[in-house]
Amino acid sequence: MDSSAVIDISKEISTDQNAVTGFAKTPKDDSSLSDIQYQPDGSVRVKVLRGHTDAVSSGKLFDHDHKILSASHDGNVILWGFHENVPIHVYESANEGGKVCMAKPSPDGTKFISVGWDRKIHLWDLETGLEIWTGLNHSITMCCSFSSEGQKVITGDDLDANVRIWDVRSGDVIRELRDLHASTVTSVLFSSTDDRVVSTSMDMTTKLYDLKTNCNTVTLHGHKNIISDASFTFDQRKLATVSWDKSIRVWDVTTGMFRSQGATAIEKAHEGSISACDFTSDGSALVTGGYDNQICIWDTENMIQKFRLQGHHDWVEDVCLSEDNNWIVSASKDKTLRLWNIENTDSIPMVMENRKAIGIKVATCTSCGKPFSIGDEISEHHKECVFCRLGTVDSTAIER
Repeated sequence: MDSSAVIDISKEISTDQNAVTGFAKTPKDDSSLSDIQYQPDGSVRVKVLRGHTDAVSSGKLFDHDHKILSASHDGNVILWGFHENVPIHVYESANEGGKVCMAKPSPDGTKFISVGWDRKIHLWDLETGLEIWTGLNHSITMCCSFSSEGQKVITGDDLDANVRIWDVRSGDVIRELRDLHASTVTSVLFSSTDDRVVSTSMDMTTKLYDLKTNCNTVTLHGHKNIISDASFTFDQRKLATVSWDKSIRVWDVTTGMFRSQGATAIEKAHEGSISACDFTSDGSALVTGGYDNQICIWDTENMIQKFRLQGHHDWVEDVCLSEDNNWIVSASKDKTLRLWNIENTDSIPMVMENRKAIGIKVATCTSCGKPFSIGDEISEHHKECVFCRLGTVDSTAIER
């Protein structure tokens, strides 16, 4: 997009990618596992974390942004210290040697679930590294997520395209949603109140399933290719979906406006297929990652791109925002995780100039004093930036 600000961090420092091995062990402090890079003007800092030997399929912040959990096609799951920038534990062959498609920490930060090519669901104790239980599946499991209260896990399958809900204590399947999709399930998540689940699929649909009435209540159409991911706002009003058709669609699923007006769409949001997305809790900004190796941050109130981050050397497989929205974690096929500090991006001259050029007003937050962008129609109502407004929301209740 011509109106975007490009933040290009292209310099790479050579390091040993094979330095981390072992099961549930605490690696020695090794500075070769990470390095810190800056944009030339110092406006954006990025930490590059190395340790996996194949594509990193997922990366999730948790424990109030003190830890990161990553999964990889090398078969390992790694627990990282956010501030230390080194692994705390390596869970080797977490899915019995098969590729790990995703690993998700529990809301209380004591356990994690891993799924992948071994057709099994694994629940682990994060501290001891011991497996709590293993659930058998009928096909490759592509995705997983915890409920917000941490008592249930939801998974999505490849060949049979089923969605299953598991009891965390017993490891039993407590609900199986058959025939919900016609093809591979690509993402699953609970709503913040745990009464609905959202699933996306290669069949180009998004489903909202009501767990109270036990029926599919909403089917969203509009994408023209595989839908790869979805993200809810905390109030459940907005649902974002991203697709291999390179578009982003934001659906107002609370008022039902999508039934008559459809979704608000951003076409050609990336130069390649979009693989992942993550909303800020109030829905005013969305982070996306794509097969063009880029991460983009979108102003969803004005439906414009704020800026994009460049630095990965292969597909971006996953993105995750920190609780305070100051950091983005990205996982890539280039075998690395990157932690992007976006705290001061609204103050970057190029970003501010682009906002003004396309008619977006730049205001100063009355709480923190930092500049932020708003549209003319809401300028009198929003006197605080997104991050300060988020301070009134209990972000710990959000399922990522």
